[in-house]
Amino acid sequence: MRLAAQNDSITQQPGSLPVQWDLQACIDYALQQNITLRKNRLSAESAGVDVKTAKAALFPSLSASVSQRVVNRPNSETNTIIDGDNITSSQSKTSYNGSYGIDANWTLYNGGKRLNTLKQQRLNNRIAELNISQSENSIEESIAQTYVQILYAAETVKVNESTLEVSQAECERARALFDAGSIAKSDLAQLEAQVSTDKYQLVTAQATLQDYKLQLKQLLELDGEEEMNLYLPSLDNENVLAPLPAKLDVYRAALSLRPEIEAGKLDVQAADLDIKIARAGYMPTLSLTAGIGTNHANGNDFTFGEQVKSNWNNSLGFSISVPIFNNRQTKSAVQKAKLQKQTSELNLLDEQKTLYKTIESLWLDANSAQQRYAAAVEKLKSTQTSYDLIQEQFNLGMKNTVELLTEKSNLLNARQETLQAKYMAILNTQLLKFYQGEKIEL
Repeated sequence: MRLAAQNDSITQQPGSLPVQWDLQACIDYALQQNITLRKNRLSAESAGVDVKTAKAALFPSLSASVSQRVVNRPNSETNTIIDGDNITSSQSKTSYNGSYGIDANWTLYNGGKRLNTLKQQRLNNRIAELNISQSENSIEESIAQTYVQILYAAETVKVNESTLEVSQAECERARALFDAGSIAKSDLAQLEAQVSTDKYQLVTAQATLQDYKLQLKQLLELDGEEEMNLYLPSLDNENVLAPLPAKLDVYRAALSLRPEIEAGKLDVQAADLDIKIARAGYMPTLSLTAGIGTNHANGNDFTFGEQVKSNWNNSLGFSISVPIFNNRQTKSAVQKAKLQKQTSELNLLDEQKTLYKTIESLWLDANSAQQRYAAAVEKLKSTQTSYDLIQEQFNLGMKNTVELLTEKSNLLNARQETLQAKYMAILNTQLLKFYQGEKIEL
């Protein structure tokens, strides 16, 4: 659960990075800056342009044309000029003529291909938007996993720091016992070696923490040198042992909410439209054409304006194209579209199975981690008690160094097991809620 105190501590300066980063701040920033998301948004914009193109195909097309032609006949004594129905001769070896026109073309019917293409492009646009949501979910999960790893690594550093402090205290105590002649030189050497080992473990834990922080920066598209003041909440048993939702309830909710499932269903519909578009190749195409135009030429007794007016013409026509044989292209297109639909249906089924497998894995991991955490807490209590007794007996000379170090190793392992189970339970519990449509909160 998100702690109420963080609402006061997490602030963001206008136009700058957050002063302190909590989980939600990381997610919000990544959803704006992540490169993969930005690419998907561009793809969605491109799909929107395709929709506009498909809409425009329903309307007539209009084009204007202007042509000018100059002809030179250097070896000809006379130049014959053809202007419409008028044929004249000129002594000039160079002639020119021009034509001007506006033409319109409108496809009235082509087997429903244009309407089905428009429907398909709308589906593709929606699928592109769902791909954005899918990427957002993936990034949010990745950030949550990395953030929890940081919490685990930070607490591991604290455990190793505490362990090193205890080792140093034991070493100082051993030096005093050695000076008093109560323990042998070998016992002191073992404790000194343990201090070195604990220092190494602390450095390793600190390096692991820095590595997870670097991974988080990469997810946020931040410079590796950028300083991040992370908010590290203290999570208690309420967060670890929260009741788990039923697997089937999570799965049913996810089926209706997850964008990859909706995208898979839309992909099947788009494939169905692709079949209809391919079948349109069997149907005739009916088109309407219209145009206006005029022309002019030199070498006659009429002015430019008189020629343009005289040669003005209007045209209107219908054309029908009936496919008879096109080398099996239409039949092959229909068969391939049907195969694509089957592929889309299998992809949807695979997405559904993958979703259930993911949810079942999360639930099993969360349930197992909760049980291991409860057992690890009890084990840690008994191990701590045993270590305290062994340490007291060692100080009294009743236990040797090997027994003390063995019990200390057991205590460190118990602490690590508790931490692993704790954060594994927290992460998987939050992810289960996320698949139900709830926000990830720490």
